Amino acid sequence: MSETILITGSNRGIGKAVALGLAEDGFDIVVHCRSRRDEAEAVAEEIRALGRQARVLQFDVSDRAACRDILTADTEANGAYYGVVLNAGLTRDNAFPTFSDDDWDLVLRTNLDGFYNVLHPLTMPMIRRRKAGRIVCMASVSGLTGNRGQVNYSASKAGLIGAAKALAVELAKRKITVNCVAPGLIDTDIVDENVPVEEILKAVPAARMGLPEEVAHAVRFLMDEKAAYITRQVIAVNGGLC
Repeated sequence: MSETILITGSNRGIGKAVALGLAEDGFDIVVHCRSRRDEAEAVAEEIRALGRQARVLQFDVSDRAACRDILTADTEANGAYYGVVLNAGLTRDNAFPTFSDDDWDLVLRTNLDGFYNVLHPLTMPMIRRRKAGRIVCMASVSGLTGNRGQVNYSASKAGLIGAAKALAVELAKRKITVNCVAPGLIDTDIVDENVPVEEILKAVPAARMGLPEEVAHAVRFLMDEKAAYITRQVIAVNGGLC
């Protein structure tokens, strides 16, 4: 039986690239979306075309009860996951003095509370498998350095890195690794006219945006059985930005 990996926020962008890449590596995939179910179902079809199994789960990672109910039901019906990629996240960028309470709360609830909401109902089933497992959290260069206009996002991603490092210590003897991948400026549909791409690229030694597939390659490596001795690490995929 093939191993299964859940990837949150995998209906497009980096999450989609990760899902398709891991399917190419022989994993069955649980595609996740908060909305845009049609996009998630299309990704699942692409995965099936690669010869792997796929199913779609829809829930908001900031909704603790929904995460618990849906993920518990799925693992009880289909078995515990081999791996989890926490990719779902969002931004609400602005200068700190102009933040609304919602700008702060929504980003922290999604990006940081989502770590607990998704992983808490999944960790014990992974432990009970008594097999190797993998958890990869999608952090950001913002969580490593802090970015202007992203106090909320930087806080959420720095907190995510800290949580992942702590969980890695707890799970190491269980043969479950926990790592982070921290992308820089990546060419996705999130990068639009509101992002000063040319200005940011001046600070990138590689002088270009990264591709979702380049981030996916880092995740694919960490999910591989050969990465069993790599845990509690942050792999930056940012063209030398920091």
